[in-house]
Amino acid sequence: MEPKSTLDLTQKIERKLLAYNTSQNVFKRWLFELLSWCVSALCMASIVAIYMYLKDEAISLPRSNMLLTISNILGKIASAALIVPTSEALGQLKWNWFHKSKAMWDFEIFDKASRGPWGAVMLLFRTRGRSLAALGALLIVLLLAIDTFFQQVVEFPERWALESAASKLPVTVQYIPGGNKEFREWIPSANMDSDLSRIIEKFSYENGSQAVPFGNGSRPDIPLSCPTSKCDWPVYETLGICSQCADFSSYLKYDCLASKVDWTANTTGGFNLTKDFAIATVCGYFLNSTAAEPILMSGHVIDTNQSWANETLIMRSMPLTTLTTKEPLYGNGSLLFKHMRNTIVDVLIVSSADGTPESVHRRVPPLAQECVLSWCVKTMQSSHAFGTYTEKVVETHINTTAGSFPWIGFPFVDALGAGTDIFYLQDIEIHGSSLDGRTFSGYGTGNNTALTVIQGFNDIFPSFTTVNNTFEHPVMRYKIYKEGPAYNRVLDFNPWLAPNNISRHMERMAVAMTNIIRSGPSNAMLAGEAFSIETYVEIHWGWLSFPFMLLLLSLVFLVATMMKTSKDGDLGAWKTSAMPALIYSLPPDVQRELSISKNDNSSPRRKARKVRIRLFPERGWRVSKQFGKSPTAEIIRHPTPVA
Repeated sequence: MEPKSTLDLTQKIERKLLAYNTSQNVFKRWLFELLSWCVSALCMASIVAIYMYLKDEAISLPRSNMLLTISNILGKIASAALIVPTSEALGQLKWNWFHKSKAMWDFEIFDKASRGPWGAVMLLFRTRGRSLAALGALLIVLLLAIDTFFQQVVEFPERWALESAASKLPVTVQYIPGGNKEFREWIPSANMDSDLSRIIEKFSYENGSQAVPFGNGSRPDIPLSCPTSKCDWPVYETLGICSQCADFSSYLKYDCLASKVDWTANTTGGFNLTKDFAIATVCGYFLNSTAAEPILMSGHVIDTNQSWANETLIMRSMPLTTLTTKEPLYGNGSLLFKHMRNTIVDVLIVSSADGTPESVHRRVPPLAQECVLSWCVKTMQSSHAFGTYTEKVVETHINTTAGSFPWIGFPFVDALGAGTDIFYLQDIEIHGSSLDGRTFSGYGTGNNTALTVIQGFNDIFPSFTTVNNTFEHPVMRYKIYKEGPAYNRVLDFNPWLAPNNISRHMERMAVAMTNIIRSGPSNAMLAGEAFSIETYVEIHWGWLSFPFMLLLLSLVFLVATMMKTSKDGDLGAWKTSAMPALIYSLPPDVQRELSISKNDNSSPRRKARKVRIRLFPERGWRVSKQFGKSPTAEIIRHPTPVA
């Protein structure tokens, strides 16, 4: 026996629904289905509103997760609410279908169609898609996929999001090196820039500075700050060093001449370089071969009665200013870069074709390049991502204005002997405009700083490398300016000797020097943007077309069913109810009791609430004695045959 309270509650609900289902007003008969459709439409509209609000929002925000959860719930409600009017309308069409003589099996098909997709597929085949019921069956099948389409609307890709913390990058306008100043009679001495001199030394005798592995990339050579995994900076200008190299082999000529031998490994040094050198017959490639004093750039001595007869010159570097007085050679101290002003070094570098003495003896033309380092302003674009710093030089600006030669020398004689005081008189000033129209000015450094940077190359320019049959390795002669015995080095890696790329080596040196200048105490920090990866909400509106299409078709189907079944008789809207099949299987006297009389406004459904029945497997339905005038009314269906 069911609890009375539960039975009363369900009866109250059924009584209310029954009142609407048996109403003569067609809209009241379908009020529950119309409300269900409205609930589904309202949920879909709410989903659209939520998605419009969440579009491009970060998923990390608390409200985003909450609203996404709500939209998922609304999607479930919308799909469930849309099933109700569709299945109920399909159930009503079942009774309408049997207004004409139809196969009894159709009843089973319609009944299953209103309850699930398999029955709906069977109904589609049964009706061949040529009845209103076929539309309902199609909707039942398509409603299975509505949740999938709701899920495809939202995607969670990743993007770079701007952070409040700024990134920092060093730039230099005026280079002022750190360290203490040294004076001589209160005149600043030209001491070498300690920071730049270390870099110059690495590139003079080695392969330069190498990147230090750090994380996924290499550690930046400048003190930048990137608080996140990705940072970008706007296009900017900074003072730096630029390099250029050009071939000058057309200035060289092969000859055998009686020439000054000033290039051997044991050549003594000192500022008194005007002293006499030995004269010998030399074959090789000369610069100024027709001049009074031709200069051998690559070759060997053919006299066999000298101690250096077996020595071969395979590399020579020669700056285009004199070593002692800094007087310019070839006019303004340059062969191919006469337009450039205030260069740091302008040097001729000649190497045997393959870096060996054999090519010299075979008269193979050497590699001859004029290379220049100069102060410049670099327009750059930089970024830092996942531990890797990258920068791109957009354009460079050098000083090409006309001006006097910056060096001046004053001879002197003191207790130690004669000499020359040399001074660099010009400050470095670079100004101009970028390709995008931005103007800049004030970039450069003072004359004393420029002098100290130039001093850093005195050790390596001039220099030369020779090979002697008595020694298996090439020997470099450098620090020519120093008094006394020769300074020599045996290098594991000689960057000035072929097949090494001298032009690329100079470029790398210029970049390394630029990094030192940008890292100095006179730099300024350029603010940039810092980004972090965030997951955001991306909406694909096209996926909503399917749910809204089903919403529209279900309304069309519901309204069409209402119109078609509006005159089906006094029984009202049975829809998916099993009562008609049950009532008309009862005994005739019970059916008469449940039928509508002229003096009774009660419908069979109302009267059926008072009927209690019981199903016996062998005798069928049995009606309670408490109903009607027949105390033992019963009907037996399909009795089991006795064997």
